[in-house]
Amino acid sequence: MTKHIIWDWNGTLLHDIDAVVGATNEVFKPYALPALTADGFRAVYTRPIWLAYERLLGRPLEDGEWELLDTGFHDHYFRLSAVCGLAADAVLSLTSWTGSQSLCSMAPHTHLVPAVESFGITAHFTRIDGLVGSSGGEKAAHMAAHIEAVGVEAREVLVIGDSVDDGIAAKHVGARAVLYTGGMTLREELEATGFPVVDTLAEALDHT
Repeated sequence: MTKHIIWDWNGTLLHDIDAVVGATNEVFKPYALPALTADGFRAVYTRPIWLAYERLLGRPLEDGEWELLDTGFHDHYFRLSAVCGLAADAVLSLTSWTGSQSLCSMAPHTHLVPAVESFGITAHFTRIDGLVGSSGGEKAAHMAAHIEAVGVEAREVLVIGDSVDDGIAAKHVGARAVLYTGGMTLREELEATGFPVVDTLAEALDHT
């Protein structure tokens, strides 16, 4: 039985696919690559994100290249995401859940907290954790630390996210997961995890 939901932010509660694709296109302009569409981005997206960049380039990243791309992406993303809204049923889903809930994101913590506050939904979460320090890694260890800090039993947790990495993180800690198609990952890749896949956040709550 689910007592606690851990939400992902980017691509899940925050509908930011247009900002992600736009920022990716901006940062890869010097490489003269064709502009990506949302579906084109989903076709190469994976985590850690530097692997997606290597897929785009068709080669390994060179020394220092990841840091430049990551910094450039975030500069463009923060600008473009300022006009992004929440997923269509995000507020309804947050308010209709009667158990506890928290937010665990791979977004930089210093950006995440004010972004969540700007939508007036902070009070729904017992804890909000973004990344402190470098970005682009895997979510499993971050999720483990989050669950420990929240003080919940992993077997009573449902993770709701939009990426394969959310599913991997849930498995890592012994939680269940539901994966949402509104973000950055192709449905078939989400389905390959073996977790339920849904098209709306409200549907995700049906799996609690």
